[in-house]
Amino acid sequence: VQLQASGGGLVQPGGSLRLSCHASGMFFSINAMDWYRQGPGKQRELVATITSGGGETYVDSVKGRFTISRDNARRTVYLQMNSLKSEDTAVYICSTMNRGTRYWGQGTLVTVSS
Repeated sequence: VQLQASGGGLVQPGGSLRLSCHASGMFFSINAMDWYRQGPGKQRELVATITSGGGETYVDSVKGRFTISRDNARRTVYLQMNSLKSEDTAVYICSTMNRGTRYWGQGTLVTVSS
């Protein structure tokens, strides 16, 4: 299983970014997909999950601002991030469980700063 994330960058507070994560080496459509993040000096936290059926869950701090979605034909999961805050600065990492093993992508850095 390989997970390739992209879309990070520098954005001003209040701005938006869309992250993408392309998956290979697994039956993408049957797997739940997760976005985690790890900010400077912080523990890794689960930000959002989308199930195989499209159900979405979010950590409280991003509810109403972030949206997770998936395109099974493209084997890609997205994280649309709006109204970004400085505290959203982190490496964002996509992840999935496949056959009892958790897989991690390489992460993409999001910096929210003026």
